Amino acid sequence: MTDRRAFLIVMDSVGCGGAPDAADFGDEGANTLGHIAAECAAGRADTGRKGPLHLPNLMQLGLGRAMALSVPDVCLPEGPAASGRWGAATEVSRGKDTPSGHWELAGVPVPWDWHYFPETVPAFPDDVVAEVCRLAGTGGILGNCHASGVPIIAAHCAEHLRSGWPICYTSADSVFQIAAHEEAFGLDRLLKLCADLAPYLHARKVGRVIARPFTGTCDDFRRTANRRDYAIDPPSPTLLDWVQDAGRATHAVGKIGDIFSHRGVGTLHKGKSDSDLFEHLLTLQGSAEPGSLTFANFVEFDSLYGHPRDVAGYARALEWFDAQAGAFLAAMRPGDLAIFTADHGNDPTWRGTEHTRERVPVLCAGAGTGSLGLVNFVDVAASVAAHLGVENQGPGVSFL
Repeated sequence: MTDRRAFLIVMDSVGCGGAPDAADFGDEGANTLGHIAAECAAGRADTGRKGPLHLPNLMQLGLGRAMALSVPDVCLPEGPAASGRWGAATEVSRGKDTPSGHWELAGVPVPWDWHYFPETVPAFPDDVVAEVCRLAGTGGILGNCHASGVPIIAAHCAEHLRSGWPICYTSADSVFQIAAHEEAFGLDRLLKLCADLAPYLHARKVGRVIARPFTGTCDDFRRTANRRDYAIDPPSPTLLDWVQDAGRATHAVGKIGDIFSHRGVGTLHKGKSDSDLFEHLLTLQGSAEPGSLTFANFVEFDSLYGHPRDVAGYARALEWFDAQAGAFLAAMRPGDLAIFTADHGNDPTWRGTEHTRERVPVLCAGAGTGSLGLVNFVDVAASVAAHLGVENQGPGVSFL
């Protein structure tokens, strides 16, 4: 067995603009990293931080150069010669959602069109509402519209606690989300409701049913770390399966298990925050087996700062992550490959509250130096497979 190990690290929503089909999604001009950097440089993102966006470790890998590949006139200063390899990746799946991005990074583009619920009130057809009520044992649901999680809980919390009806909502993604109070409704009851509903909605190509538990009073509630995504199965074996079928160990950090319906996942490492997850990643750097794959997702860029359109918060999260990445890079072993990338964009300066269609940076440590150019999402999986010496079962081509 090879001594080589691979770490595939997804910075959820950290796009770099320039998707050639962005206009098809209403996102022409969106650029998560570029616009955050511009706001920081202009002094408009100084809450909890100050000045230009400071990402020395990712810049050293080639982040500024990756951004310039995607959008030549919007980039970070390049700084000294890069110590890694850099590129920008383009997605072909017809979605800008979490499963599409992650599956394609793992070698499997989505072969179907997702089902999206209309931006109407009500948003859900009668048969879906009836199925939720049957499974929940309630006389109705609350919400039934497009919404963001915190505002819709605030709007319906009192009635939820009074009636026991679940709060159901969706977004521009192919999702059906259910919020409920962990004590009043019951966490186990909420998780069972979502698990039982998922096959019904997966059959019509709704990508995920998401449990969104919260606690506290209506005046002071908080969503908890017990969120659970019930995702449709990938349509074919992914990088996780390729590695596991070759007899190698696989480790999933954060949401990866949920995103891949736990297929190909050997050991799952969860946490209440990205800080917890990075501790898992650092631990795995010391303990992961030879020949293994560690696949990690850091979601708070997206969930805490992208959707709420919090530019300063997003910048703080990036700078925090960069410092952690420095510790990770300093401890890499000979034969290790680390790829830092993203699954889509979520430009906090953009209109609305949803993901944005963008290219994503691809930064490699442990694979020499120089430009990768413009690559495809599926090439990431092919490259990890090549590094580990396992069969590439997807359409990608290794850039290593």
